[in-house]
Amino acid sequence: MLDSLTLDQMRVLTAVAEEGSFSAAARRLGRVQSAVSQAIQAMETSLGLTLFDRSARTPTLTESGVAIVRESRAVLRRVHAMRARAASVSEGQDAELTLAVDAIFPLPPLIASLNGLKERFPDVPVTLFTEGFRGAEAHLKAGSARLAIFAALPGSQSEQEREFLALVRLVPVVAASHPLAAVRGPIAADFLREHVQLVLTERSPTAQSFSAGIVSDRLWRFADMPTRLEFLLAGFGWCRMPLHLIEPHLAAGRLVALDLAYGGSADVRVDVAVARERPLGTAGRWLIADLREQLKTCPSTAPLDFPEATFSRQAS
Repeated sequence: MLDSLTLDQMRVLTAVAEEGSFSAAARRLGRVQSAVSQAIQAMETSLGLTLFDRSARTPTLTESGVAIVRESRAVLRRVHAMRARAASVSEGQDAELTLAVDAIFPLPPLIASLNGLKERFPDVPVTLFTEGFRGAEAHLKAGSARLAIFAALPGSQSEQEREFLALVRLVPVVAASHPLAAVRGPIAADFLREHVQLVLTERSPTAQSFSAGIVSDRLWRFADMPTRLEFLLAGFGWCRMPLHLIEPHLAAGRLVALDLAYGGSADVRVDVAVARERPLGTAGRWLIADLREQLKTCPSTAPLDFPEATFSRQAS
């Protein structure tokens, strides 16, 4: 009998509960009172419950009626949300937005843009993956993300629609307790080879390390940036780290920037990419445009004055 329940009956029930009488609900809904009474009776028959106590002059909700009114309101809200979502999708808005972001990318501009997205597109659900070395790009290739932000490193695939997003500053650092922290003057590459370098590697069984910038003969490999940072702080070795992740530790004296004879800080290009076969809707395009604006005032990145993203295919 529950299959005979209708949304209209739920609307009538909530109208009666909110207006306080069948006659007031009928006026609100633009119907005759008998039609309202019939809708309530049909709902009671379907549920096998008495929703109103009719012993008094004005029917009042029973305990069961109060519970069913609450459930009816919840169903009507979900239906309204579903219709709003369907209308948005038909107008070119994303049904949902799943993005994967490399840990090299600073969170403050991303948080600011996602907060704006939440306010501007409240009906678009968001799933966010924060990944280690090559993880964001892997999500995009696997189809588990529509949008990815990752470092454009050697070996990155070019099967996606990619555009430049920002340059992230990498700084060579070491723990204040490490012997390298006491070295004065430029440090030669030959001297660095004697010390452990902490490098990033992929999580896959066929993992490969980020070879650019490797100097030391002694390497410790890590699959994610936060873990590498913890070992860096513990004095296990030296490495280049994104400036936005180490600024508090540099300020507090826990980390020391190294003066390297062959070059110190470096900028890594970060791209934004989408799957060619799954183009973004209005919400996704708005997010990318807003990110570009947020990055203009982000102190740990150096965005270039690139034109609006068109997602043309670019070589790695």
